[in-house]
Amino acid sequence: MKEFDYIIKGAGCAGLSLAYELNEFKKLKDKTLAIIEPRESYNRDKTWSFWKTIDHNFDDCVIKNWSNFTINVKGKTHYLNCNETPYQTINSGIFYKKIISNLKSNPNIQFFKNINEINSEKSLIFNSVPRQGEFNNKLWQHFFGIEIETSKKIFDDKIFNLMDFDCDQRDNVHFFYTLPYAENKALIETTWLSNLNNKGLQDYESQVLEYLEHKLKIKNYKITFKEKGAIPLFKQPEMNNNEINIGTAGGMTRLSTGYTFLNIQEHSKYIRENLDVIKNKKKFDIGKKYHFLDEIFIRVLENNPNLMPNIFYKMFEVQTKKIINFLSNKSNWLEDLSVIMKMPKLIFIKALFK
Repeated sequence: MKEFDYIIKGAGCAGLSLAYELNEFKKLKDKTLAIIEPRESYNRDKTWSFWKTIDHNFDDCVIKNWSNFTINVKGKTHYLNCNETPYQTINSGIFYKKIISNLKSNPNIQFFKNINEINSEKSLIFNSVPRQGEFNNKLWQHFFGIEIETSKKIFDDKIFNLMDFDCDQRDNVHFFYTLPYAENKALIETTWLSNLNNKGLQDYESQVLEYLEHKLKIKNYKITFKEKGAIPLFKQPEMNNNEINIGTAGGMTRLSTGYTFLNIQEHSKYIRENLDVIKNKKKFDIGKKYHFLDEIFIRVLENNPNLMPNIFYKMFEVQTKKIINFLSNKSNWLEDLSVIMKMPKLIFIKALFK
């Protein structure tokens, strides 16, 4: 069987981002790469959004930038500006097309459906496939969204709604999320922060359709795209030590927010810059302080779901740049402190010592 210098297991966002990084910066000019991915074709299946706190390779895949956003609870709304770090949305279909085209131009890169098709004994392996297991009792950010087009101009496409908590919470944490791509086009998602055991929370499509009709007052529209997903908000189990884990499997998902895309890009760059010695380099990490703070935050969330809408709302009373830096793991300790000071002290102190 054929041998390769490098193997990437799983060609989703993390695997493809790393492959692109290595190929684009000529790390595969004289090296071979096998990409293990069972899917037959790459079609749009996800939407990735984030504040642009760093440069990345995929500005040409961004379908919309916003400099203004809102967050609201019942009876109250924050109107916020993010000019310095615009909020961006990437269409996964465009992302896939760009990367697959780039990789197929290099004969040193080959795709396989199963790792048993090649000899992997001497390869440096990067794994993006999280360990499988029964984790339904853990905390997840699970969501369902639909993209719609309307015949009339309905949306203000210069401002998006990050979190609308003015909705049925069902004793969990629930919000809607609206990204207006144009005056007649938007993505609307229902998002839950809960475990996956309660099937009563998963009537996703009816939730979105009801929100469209009764909250946004939209009745005439065409559905052009649907997406559904679940992001683990818990630390991933340790994987095979002989492999370098990337993506969610490598701890690139921020536990308190679910943000992953830019962390993947930074990790890919780190691997590329240290490729020849990566096995001996310090493991890339988004920051120990964020793991510590997120673990406390998650404990509060699990024990006090009824308080979370107002806790999230209070967080955004901090200067916008500071809260964006904090949520994007780019904050200094003074910015961290400004966020911490907005939190209900007793509840978080109890969670700290639990």
